Amino acid sequence: MGNDSKRSGENNSDGSAANAAADSSTETNPIEADYANADAEVGKLAKDLEDLRQTLLRRQADFDNYRKRVEKERAEDSRRSTARLIEALIPVIDSFEQALALHREPEYENYRKGFELIHKQLIDNITRLGAERIDPIGMTFDPHSHQAMDRTETTEKDEGTILQVFQPGYVFHGRVLRPAMVRVAVHPTAASKTAN
Repeated sequence: MGNDSKRSGENNSDGSAANAAADSSTETNPIEADYANADAEVGKLAKDLEDLRQTLLRRQADFDNYRKRVEKERAEDSRRSTARLIEALIPVIDSFEQALALHREPEYENYRKGFELIHKQLIDNITRLGAERIDPIGMTFDPHSHQAMDRTETTEKDEGTILQVFQPGYVFHGRVLRPAMVRVAVHPTAASKTAN
């Protein structure tokens, strides 16, 4: 009987060990499952965070593009308005120049000085706005910025040289507001020589 009690004690101790191992395996499984669930949640949250970052970056880029487009449109609107203003002032400048050209008599000297000052102020102001005057005497004819009103046959100048400007042109930021009206040199042809 002493052996039996010994064996039952051993069985009890082995049984307790088995029960303890079973208990610890059931305890580690829920802990491992909790870790796995937590890792899955962290992974999902990290993915959501990255998606939000990407969305934020796209929105920022969209906003920057929108802001740049609006600024560009505003600048273009401002240029168009300024160009319309300058186009409206060009005939006034022409009238000043015609009035100055007509009255060269000495009795109109004070009158001319006043007109010349006003004319200069007007030219300076449209230049400050970005307009450039085209006064191309001696330059080669360019159909994009000059309008040929007359041509003169000559061998003294290269063909296409501008001999006279009837009316100056104006350019605003590379856009021709009005072409210069000019007289152009052409070389005489055989047909024109026989006609003379």
